[in-house]
Amino acid sequence: MSTPVEHPAPVRFPWLLSMGLVNLGTYVAFFGPLAVLLPQQTEAIVGDGKETALAVVTGIGAVVSMVANPLFGALSDRTRSRFGRRVPWVTAGSVVGALGLTILSGATAFWQVVVGWCLVQASVNASLAAITATLPDRVPVAQRAWAGGLVGLGQTLGILVGAGLAIAFGGTRGGYLACTVFLLLSAVPYLVRSHDEPITARPVFALGPFVRSFWISPTQSPDFAWAWLTRFVVNLGNGIATLYLLYFLTDAVEVDDPEGGVFVVIALNSVVVAISAVLAGRWSDHVQRRKVFVIWAGVIMAAAALLLAFWQTWPGVLVAAVVLGIGFGAFLAVDLAIITEVLPDEDGFAKDLGVINIANALPQVIAPVLAAPIVLWLGGYTTLYVTAGVIGLVGAVAVVRIRGVR
Repeated sequence: MSTPVEHPAPVRFPWLLSMGLVNLGTYVAFFGPLAVLLPQQTEAIVGDGKETALAVVTGIGAVVSMVANPLFGALSDRTRSRFGRRVPWVTAGSVVGALGLTILSGATAFWQVVVGWCLVQASVNASLAAITATLPDRVPVAQRAWAGGLVGLGQTLGILVGAGLAIAFGGTRGGYLACTVFLLLSAVPYLVRSHDEPITARPVFALGPFVRSFWISPTQSPDFAWAWLTRFVVNLGNGIATLYLLYFLTDAVEVDDPEGGVFVVIALNSVVVAISAVLAGRWSDHVQRRKVFVIWAGVIMAAAALLLAFWQTWPGVLVAAVVLGIGFGAFLAVDLAIITEVLPDEDGFAKDLGVINIANALPQVIAPVLAAPIVLWLGGYTTLYVTAGVIGLVGAVAVVRIRGVR
């Protein structure tokens, strides 16, 4: 395991805020479509085959994300420009991501939805890989759970803001264009004050070693491997649980306004996640303990999944949203801190974090494959949420195998 690089000076809150805004913009570009726009657009285009079609488009997009994040992260690690290693990729990723969202805004055929979504996934993952690497680049180990909590706010609020924009601007076209503008504006504060230091040495590039660098042996970096597995399995459980939220509220809970219901659930969950992430991050930094927070986060998230399985009413959904927010907020903050402490390559933070991102993206591929047949043929939403809870809990418990972190 590589010893984390310690930095002498703590980072300041305004810089962390600008980094968090980039994360917020990227997750608006992800979750505005995923939460509301893609389901609406898919249903309007294909009709009764909406579950399978949505699984196809999100699955293909996840494959693109799974490749793009580590690839662009590795290129970011090797980028030699006067603006630094990370700024060029944040800039390009935001601009091209805006182009992909614009394509989606005018899509009228299913293949156009697939192409637009894949472009968004590829480009915004380039920005995400670069901005996430600034955490181990710049933040001292003693601040990382707190910083991870603030970074996690970008993901959490991205779901809320993305869904809010999608609903507020009415229709898929207006929603996509609103997410486009937000994505571009959110990158500006960081680009103005990035303090991204250029690398002076010319990177050595050879195709063979470059390709082999993406394979990180579990025997050589077991802590990194277990951190990857923890995130993968927890995200698989979460992906199974959240994929069909709009359809769950429509078909199982039978709320009168399912789109509005999605926004209410996301808003409530986001507020709780935000509070939990910051508090758990600060608490974890204070006691210098990580694994116990992740384990309890898994227990709490499993409890939320069981509420959705056996209390399929509007009040039950709201209670589950709060419980899930408590668990997922703590997981977001502390798990990210763990990952930054077990990165195996001090010269390849963005690439290694890109490999970690496969643990975020691969569940998006697998979740539809598991969720669609469960909903259609294997017990419906009750079985779906029980399955999600069990999988997530198993993933969280896997954190005990990480030996280099308390």
